[in-house]
Amino acid sequence: MKTGDSVSVIDDHLKGTVTSIKGKKVTIEDEHGFEYEYAESELVLQQAEIYENIKTIRKEEILKPVSKKHDKKPFILDLHFEKLVRNTGDYDSFERLFLQKDKLLKTLDYCRKNNLKKLEIIHGIGDGVLQQMVHDVLESQTNLEFQNKEILHHQSGTVLVYFG
Repeated sequence: MKTGDSVSVIDDHLKGTVTSIKGKKVTIEDEHGFEYEYAESELVLQQAEIYENIKTIRKEEILKPVSKKHDKKPFILDLHFEKLVRNTGDYDSFERLFLQKDKLLKTLDYCRKNNLKKLEIIHGIGDGVLQQMVHDVLESQTNLEFQNKEILHHQSGTVLVYFG
């Protein structure tokens, strides 16, 4: 160790440059200009070149398969009528609502049978008839909790359902 060497303190989060050596006592100056005195045995040289020849081995990270019931993403049900049938013009408004309610009930049963934890129901904003039907159905169910994604539920087109 000599004056001008870069050193680190072993038991402290401090590094600096050697400014003077008096016997076994070494004075170092940190990056802010403060001076500290340490025993030579408490310091270690900073030698970046000792790491240049060390090869690092990059190991592939193995992803564990996640089952559907433990998947963090919710199961999604889109109740927009054009997603449920091909010819939307063949149905009147009552039939539409009946088919949407039937699809909702079948999906709730499916989630329960397959032990899914979350379901996201997309009902859209619209005039609120479908939204009201979804809320009525969910309120009539047991062992589930639901919440709107947005604070103002009239402006949200989705409901999150948690199965207990």
